[in-house]
Amino acid sequence: MNAKLTNQTKNIRRTGVAVPISALQTKESLGCGEFLDLIPFADFCLNSGLSLVQILPVNDTGTESSPYSALSAFALHPIYIRISMIKEFSLLSSNLSKAILNEIEEKKREFTKEKRFNYKELRLFKLSLLKQIWEEISADFMSSESTKKWIANKPWLKAYASFMVLKEKNREASFKTWDEYKDLTKAEITELWDVVLPKEDLFFHVWVQKNASEQLQEASKYCKTKNILLKGDIPILMNEDSADIWAYPEFFQENLRAGSPPDGPNPFGQNWGFPIYNWEELKKQDYSWWKERLIEAAKYYQMYRIDHVLGFFRIWAVPKGESKAILGWTIPNASMSTEELLKCGLSKETIRWLSKPHVATREIEEVNNGDYLGTHGILATCMDRIGSEELWLFKEFIKTDADIWALDIPHKIKEKLAEKWLDRALIEIKKDAYLPLWTYENTSSWKTLNDEQVFMLRELFTKKEQKQNILWEKQAKELLGALSGVGNMIACAEDLGVNLQSMPRVLESLSINALRVVRWNRLWEREDKPFVPFTDYPALSVSTSSVHDSSTLRGWWDKEPDSKDFGRSFFENGKQSLDYIHELFSPLVCQKVLSIMATTKSNYFINPIQDFLYLDALYYAEKSEDERINIPGTVSEFNWTYKLPVLIEDLAKNKDLIQKIKEIVSIHKKGSEV
Repeated sequence: MNAKLTNQTKNIRRTGVAVPISALQTKESLGCGEFLDLIPFADFCLNSGLSLVQILPVNDTGTESSPYSALSAFALHPIYIRISMIKEFSLLSSNLSKAILNEIEEKKREFTKEKRFNYKELRLFKLSLLKQIWEEISADFMSSESTKKWIANKPWLKAYASFMVLKEKNREASFKTWDEYKDLTKAEITELWDVVLPKEDLFFHVWVQKNASEQLQEASKYCKTKNILLKGDIPILMNEDSADIWAYPEFFQENLRAGSPPDGPNPFGQNWGFPIYNWEELKKQDYSWWKERLIEAAKYYQMYRIDHVLGFFRIWAVPKGESKAILGWTIPNASMSTEELLKCGLSKETIRWLSKPHVATREIEEVNNGDYLGTHGILATCMDRIGSEELWLFKEFIKTDADIWALDIPHKIKEKLAEKWLDRALIEIKKDAYLPLWTYENTSSWKTLNDEQVFMLRELFTKKEQKQNILWEKQAKELLGALSGVGNMIACAEDLGVNLQSMPRVLESLSINALRVVRWNRLWEREDKPFVPFTDYPALSVSTSSVHDSSTLRGWWDKEPDSKDFGRSFFENGKQSLDYIHELFSPLVCQKVLSIMATTKSNYFINPIQDFLYLDALYYAEKSEDERINIPGTVSEFNWTYKLPVLIEDLAKNKDLIQKIKEIVSIHKKGSEV
């Protein structure tokens, strides 16, 4: 962490607002919020006492609406450009400029009627306008010295532009499916830029990025003049179909996908589908790719959110082709050798029994209409029988459950085989290297072990877990240590999920802020699961009422029972106050809840814009679910398309709302003594 910025801000308590740029609405917005909408929004924040604006990632995501599914770790999204404020707009012929402005006004009227914005339609419309402008101004831009200098200062830009041109030629299909140019050397990518691809097509993407960058920088500088920090979001993972994986495949392990292990709501874990990093290869180049990301981000932000910081300690890796994450493992890890397992009283046959799914003939016969001979015939196509036993092992060509689903056999049998594929207590991650399945105790083979074998294996597992914890801490110190000083930004970790013992220690040692989501910050190990007192929150942290993946404050209060626990824990005694617990959410309840949360010891108190707007019933949607930004585990046009229910110009006139926000800011500024 840069000492200058840290010393300037470490004792300053700031209250802020989290809002996707796309959600902002002004009279100038076209369909969704734009970078320049941050300027009037900063004025509203200043008048309300808010001194920090947190946004979601704003990288180009192509056809994907999720801001966490980027086509590039560096390129900005064209959807946030204000067309009428492009520098060259005034140079257009009067006919073209009038035609474009008319198109914009017509679309504005159409888009304004929508409660959420249509991402796909809006993206295509903006790109079509940008291309119309480009056709008129391209020659001057391409020959400009300032353009050449700008390209020279963006080492990622040529590969990104080349990737985008090829993607358009392939109708935006994943580069994995291209007939040519999908596996290139660095020299071949350079040749694409220098010789192969049309210069006008390449420079279109340069021009778009230059305009996006200039508009975001203008907004960022304005925020800075008002003493408002802009906090960006750096996703840890990259989309498989991205310019970075195409151009720098050596930095990624494409045979493994990131995810999370099984938990209560997700009994099979989560497979996010993003390739994991090859940290060894990145280290050889002094983490230059990651450092470049932070240097680029620092041009716009004073703070940044490190998405899924747990992934810097250890990542949950799932073999490519597995639909479920339960067969994943952590990297780094402390695996067990055959010799170590033998010392636990296991035979080689028992190790095979634990590590390879065994399928009994009768299990498949039951879903195959009791046809014994037919079942044998089907199993023989994909499994090997163990001697004369009615037991089978999967053939070598079955590497993942994708291979099972690809078999030409009845669907019910595929379902059963896919279920049995998961039934193993040990996972052989490579030759002579085993790890326990996350839910090994639930497997059929584990339940056949004797007490002594169970005891010995658990002892070994515990020993390996202790070693793994040391490995995870060491990796995080190295990775985060190498990155935390880059870019002169205040780092904030998204450290939700598994609570590693070393995580608070590592984050604090590097002056990285932790995250405390009030509703989830409880002493879960205690029987009554009390909320952590606000005086016990670390100063080096961000507190928040909600996050983009959760329900809003209103949704939590009205629909989730644990919100009543909050009321019972923190509302002062007395009938009038305790009555609020049983009321539906209202501006009064909102003010009470946010005022209590504002006493947090955390230096940063940042809440979603929806939770602040709840201070005025005028802005309530009919259903609180409609005010969510994202519903995890779902893919729909609803996700990531939230819009404010009010123009910022009108928000700025709401004196009562501004005063209520000021009061909450004042409570937080005073600290947890209130």
